[in-house]
Amino acid sequence: MGMLVFSRSAFWALFFYIALTLSPALAEQFLKGQAVIQTPAGQQLRLKVEYAISVAQREQGLMGRTKLGPNDGMVFDFGDSRNVLMWMKNTPLPLDMLFIDEKGVVTGVAARTKPYSEDLIPSPGPVRYVIELNGGRAQALGIGPGSMVTQGIAPPP
Repeated sequence: MGMLVFSRSAFWALFFYIALTLSPALAEQFLKGQAVIQTPAGQQLRLKVEYAISVAQREQGLMGRTKLGPNDGMVFDFGDSRNVLMWMKNTPLPLDMLFIDEKGVVTGVAARTKPYSEDLIPSPGPVRYVIELNGGRAQALGIGPGSMVTQGIAPPP
């Protein structure tokens, strides 16, 4: 009986070791590209972005990321305009969320969201896209309502 108990323990230990080891390999892969945002003041800003298009990608988002470059971000594409709810579950970085309509116009910004919070962050109305940036970057770059994403809101073909 002792051998059977050891075998079960060894099996579960091996199972969890393999599951934890493979989990980064099973993480969603994101297409990468560049987005260009024009501020109301006329400044053109270039961002390196990743695209969260599928449900699984949108659910993962920037969860677990401990670094994000100053001009890096993630574009969430919801496929059509709707009211969206975002959150910061398992996200260690404070983020700015740019809420963007189907024409590429920024309609609102949730600034410096709270890391790890499960509080829901609503869009200010129907939006098709959300771009997440490092917390504080929208203000630092002059991005606010009325800014326009002129390129790169959709992933490259």
